[in-house]
Amino acid sequence: MAQVRPARSRGDLEQFVDLPYRLHARDPLWVPPLRRDVETLLSRSKNPFFEHADAEYFIAERAGDVVGRIAAIHNRLHNTTHHDRVGFFGFLECVDDQSTADALFAAAGEWLRGRGLDTMRGPASFSVNDECGLLVDGFGTPPTLMMPHNPPYYVTLIERAGFAKAKDLLVYQGGHPEHYVPVPERLARGTELIRQRQGITLRGLDMKDFAAEVERIKTIYNAAWELNWGFVPMTDHEIDHLAEQFKPVVIPELVPFAEKDGRVIAFGLALPDLNVAFRGNSRGRMFPAILKVLWLLKAKKLKRARIVLLGILPEYRGKGIDAMLYHWIWTRSGERGIYWGEAGWILEDNPAMNAGLEKMTFTVYKTYRLYDRAL
Repeated sequence: MAQVRPARSRGDLEQFVDLPYRLHARDPLWVPPLRRDVETLLSRSKNPFFEHADAEYFIAERAGDVVGRIAAIHNRLHNTTHHDRVGFFGFLECVDDQSTADALFAAAGEWLRGRGLDTMRGPASFSVNDECGLLVDGFGTPPTLMMPHNPPYYVTLIERAGFAKAKDLLVYQGGHPEHYVPVPERLARGTELIRQRQGITLRGLDMKDFAAEVERIKTIYNAAWELNWGFVPMTDHEIDHLAEQFKPVVIPELVPFAEKDGRVIAFGLALPDLNVAFRGNSRGRMFPAILKVLWLLKAKKLKRARIVLLGILPEYRGKGIDAMLYHWIWTRSGERGIYWGEAGWILEDNPAMNAGLEKMTFTVYKTYRLYDRAL
């Protein structure tokens, strides 16, 4: 039987980070993240998430081998926002053994209970602003940038451990992998009419004014999502930290801003799917993977993108601005040779966003799930 203990020493953390590289080495669809990025994410001194949260990392060992890992997460900002006592689990990796999974959940649950929390939710690594959800449908395609991937048996391990569905997260795809598909003509006409009637203008990100552009995003981000289930606002420090990570790889014309009367009222963020470059990097090393990324970007060889965010100030919702942003991203992507895009995730019970994507002829191709278990 596996023994679970906290991963606190430098060696323990190295084993915590290393496990998925060993566990998924033969999965042709798994995309190894850069080890440096994982280490920064887990760092209590480098990740601004820890300014409002705590976490404990656990590893499971059997016969001297690490066979599982999990993080127990107390996100105080989540509890303040939602007036609840929900704790989270994340970074789950495990061999196909129910007793090992049960031991990991027990250790995480005990830590969360000790902090006065009454529900364990996940997977979220660390929150809904990071990679979250368990892949439950759509195992046959690789994940895009910042999206998780797991083997099907994880669903069994979690559900047999007593977890029940809390919410499904839908992920859409549109376009074609190899050639440009024009925006449907009626939607192109519709977005032009909306632009004219409402006096809204669109523009791309101004890299020369990057810091000010990030400030404009801050004014919209938390207001745009504040009523969403499970949403946790991002602090200024968190947004600045994320912006600095995106800055080297962002394509300015794929970050549209919608303005009315000189005021930014909405924005979209699409990123090239860098996972295309990372898939063969089995050990997660920075070099030569980062050189391949930069070459692909410069040569415009990436044909995939992910629409990460679409934020609209509440008073401008329902006016078709989302369609304008999608139309902009679609056409500008095509000009760069990016023909396929993923959009999401979207909450299963967000009818406006789901209907908007369906009108753009996007279809659901993956489903992720967040689970709850009472503590």
